[in-house]
Amino acid sequence: MRLKQVDASITRPITDRVKEALFNIIGSDINNARILDMFAGTGSVGIEALSRGASYAMFLDVNFRAIDVINSNLRATKLSDKAQVQQADAFDYLVGSVKEKFEYIYVAPPQYNGMWSSALEHVDNNLEWMSNDGWVIAQMDPSEFSEYDFKNLSMFDKRQYGNTVLAFYSMVDYEDSKLEVYGV
Repeated sequence: MRLKQVDASITRPITDRVKEALFNIIGSDINNARILDMFAGTGSVGIEALSRGASYAMFLDVNFRAIDVINSNLRATKLSDKAQVQQADAFDYLVGSVKEKFEYIYVAPPQYNGMWSSALEHVDNNLEWMSNDGWVIAQMDPSEFSEYDFKNLSMFDKRQYGNTVLAFYSMVDYEDSKLEVYGV
C-alpha cells in the first residue's frame, strides 16, 4: 500500500529498498515487539513493523503536518488500534519519565545536524526505554556517521545502502552475555 507522504523538506523518508533490508535483518523478531519510531515523518517504519506483526508502535514527531500524515496512514492501513501518535520533541520525550519499554527504537532525524548521535546519547543515559534485548537503529547519511563510545550501548552492525547508513546498537551487557553464550 502506498502511504501518504510529507513534504520532503521536513522529513527524511526511508526508501523502500532500505526499509525492506531493515526488516529482513530484524526478521521474525518483530512479532509481538514494541517499536518507538522517533522523528517518524510519514510513520512508514512503525507502520511496516505493525504490518509485519509488531504489537505496538509509538510515533513521535514535532511537526504537526507529519502527525496528520501518520494518523492518516494509520487509518488507511487499519493499524490505528495498535499505535499511539504524539506530537512531541523526541529529546524531551526521552528525558521524561519512562512509561514503557521498547524492543526497537528507530532513530531517523533530519540530516546533517548530528541529531542521531544525540538521540542515542539520550537512550544511552536512560536504558529504561529499552527491553533487555532491545535494539536502537539509527538511520543517517554516510557523511554523518562516526563511531561513538557510548557507556551503555554498543554498535553491533552497520549497513550502507546507497546514501543511507543503518547502524544497530544494543546494550553492552546484553552483547557481552551473547558473546559468553557463544564461547567468545
